[in-house]
Amino acid sequence: MSTLAMSSLYTCFFKNCQFALQNCNNRRCVSDSRKWRIRASSSAAPGVDLSSLDSALAKKDSDAVKEALNQLSEIGWAKNWSSQPYVSRRTTSLRELTTLGIKNAENLAIPSVRNDAAFLFTVVGTTGFLGILTSQLPGDWGFFVPYLVGSISLIVLAVGSISPGLLQAAIGGFSAVFPDYQERIARHEAAHFLVAYLLGVPILGYSLDIGKEHVNLIDKRLEKLIYSGQLDAKELDRLAVVAMAGLAAEGLKYDKVIGQSADLFSLQRFINRSKPQLSKDQQQNLTRWAVLFAGSLLKNNRVLHEALISAMSKKATVLECIEAIEKAG
Repeated sequence: MSTLAMSSLYTCFFKNCQFALQNCNNRRCVSDSRKWRIRASSSAAPGVDLSSLDSALAKKDSDAVKEALNQLSEIGWAKNWSSQPYVSRRTTSLRELTTLGIKNAENLAIPSVRNDAAFLFTVVGTTGFLGILTSQLPGDWGFFVPYLVGSISLIVLAVGSISPGLLQAAIGGFSAVFPDYQERIARHEAAHFLVAYLLGVPILGYSLDIGKEHVNLIDKRLEKLIYSGQLDAKELDRLAVVAMAGLAAEGLKYDKVIGQSADLFSLQRFINRSKPQLSKDQQQNLTRWAVLFAGSLLKNNRVLHEALISAMSKKATVLECIEAIEKAG
C-alpha cells in the first residue's frame, strides 16, 4: 500500500474517532444536564422528579395527585403513601382505647367547653369591671357609659344566637391565648394529614389559620359517593378513620380533647351518606373503632407525625409536608 493511501486511511480513522468521541461527549452532556434538572426539581429528594406532584397540587386535582404519588411509590420514593390500604371495622371497647393510651376515653365524644367558658367569662368579667369603674364618672356619664359597657355581653350573646359562626371565630381567636392552642391545632391537623396519606387519600391543602378550611383531603370519586349518599362500608371505614385522627391525636397527648366537635360532625355526615344505614349502636362502635385505628397508626408512626407537626407549624407547603413524611420514614 502506498504512503499516500496509508496517510488517507489514518486521517479517515482519526476523524471518525473524533466524531464518535464528540457524539459520546454530547450525549453525556445531555444526560448530565437532564439528571441535573431532575435533581434540581427537589433539593429534599435528590434524583427524584416531583414536578408532576407539585403541578397536580397547584391545580387542586385529586386524581392527578393520586396518580403522581402512585408513580413515586412505584420508583421507591413515596414509601409511606397508601402503606395502610386495608381497613376493616370490628367491635371495639372503651378498654381498648384506654389500653392504647387514649386519656379519658369515655369523654371523647363530649364537646369541650373550655375555650367557650373562658371567652364568655372574660367578656362578662371585663364588662362588669368596666361598668363598675365607669359608674364613678361625673354627671350623666356615670349612668350612660356603664349601661353601654354592660350591654356588650348581651350583644355577644345575641350574635352567638343569630350567627354562631361569628361567635366561634371570636372564641377561636381568643383561644390563642392558651399556651397549648397552636400546638394542639398543629398536632390535630397533622394527624388528619398523615392518616389520610397512609390510607391513600390524597391531600390537596391544609390551613392552621382560625376560621379557614383545615385539611382538604377528599378526592373526586369520594365526593361523588358522599353527595349521592352511596358510601359503602369500605369507604365509610376509611373516611371514619381519617375523620377521627385529630381527635385520637389529642386524646393520646392531652387529658381533654378540644377539637372534637368538627371531627364528630364530619363523621356523622359520612354516616348519614352511607348505605346501608347504621344503627345507633353501630355508629357508636364505628366511632370507637375509628379512634382506635387512627390512634394505632399515629403511635406506630410517631416519628412521621412529629416531623409533620414541625413542618406544618412552619407553614410548609403540602409538597414540603409530604417530603417531611418521606424523609422521616
